[in-house]
Amino acid sequence: MRFEDLDTRLRKYETAYDFCIPPENYIVVRLDGRGFTRLTKEIWQFEAPFDVHFRDLMVETTTHLLQCGFNIIYGYTQSDEISLLFYYRDESFNRKERKILSILAGEASAKFSVMHGQIATFDARVCVLPNSQLVDDYFRWRQEDAHRNALNAHCYWMLRKSGHAVVEATEQVKGLNRQEKHDLLFSQQINFNELPAWQKRGTGVYWKDVEKTGLNPKTGEITQTTRRQLVADFDLPLNEFYSEFIGQNFF
Repeated sequence: MRFEDLDTRLRKYETAYDFCIPPENYIVVRLDGRGFTRLTKEIWQFEAPFDVHFRDLMVETTTHLLQCGFNIIYGYTQSDEISLLFYYRDESFNRKERKILSILAGEASAKFSVMHGQIATFDARVCVLPNSQLVDDYFRWRQEDAHRNALNAHCYWMLRKSGHAVVEATEQVKGLNRQEKHDLLFSQQINFNELPAWQKRGTGVYWKDVEKTGLNPKTGEITQTTRRQLVADFDLPLNEFYSEFIGQNFF
């Protein structure tokens, strides 16, 4: 069989299940570290419940993803996950789901591994959202998840460091409501509301116009220029203020 005939025949099988995300829909991709719960606590020995070095690895990975060929306008990271909001009219790779997911998972895995010096992998999934309200709901959902995770993690690790076994600490936290968890931490002089915002709300990464001061080498005059650069926001707003932040910056 000639190569051209073979190529035409087999390409049909390769692309038979290609899914292209329809236009006029928002694309959000979420990446999760594969097996990170065990790796961060048992293998890599990061500080529990939160480690600034691990946070910075996730932020740098997120920053990298906003610069790897797609038109991504907002990245959000909390714990071992990253959410990416694409520009509404982005047409990269004809919006093919397999290309978007495989490239982003590969880029995230490579970047994190190189920075950390050990192999790490991410999986990826896509959320196709038909309107801006659902985009807002999505990011509110992930931020609330960050808040719940932070509260549970601080309670769990406070108990573990006090000598409780894994199962005992897990069951005790599971049986408490939100106020009881706050009270448990406060009994050990930990005020959850005063903990760093990034632990409870996650971190945003986005493009921002920044004023730069320079010097004209010919005239010696001080010059002002505006440059667009990526910034990491460790103090994201909450609730309806977060919705306002998303609406004003990304729609």
